[in-house]
Amino acid sequence: MTRWLVRMSRWARNPPSEKRVLLVLAIILVCLVVFGIEWLGLWPDWATAQKMRR
Repeated sequence: MTRWLVRMSRWARNPPSEKRVLLVLAIILVCLVVFGIEWLGLWPDWATAQKMRR
């Protein structure tokens, strides 16, 4: 818990640049799009990982 408070105080003193924020938002958007495509069942079979035997 203390570690998170230190991180938050450091972020409040020196916030990330606008480009960094946009990069993080773009990555989150791409992840949500991929999840939505997979959830709808439109994800191709060749891109799905197969279970490996031991």
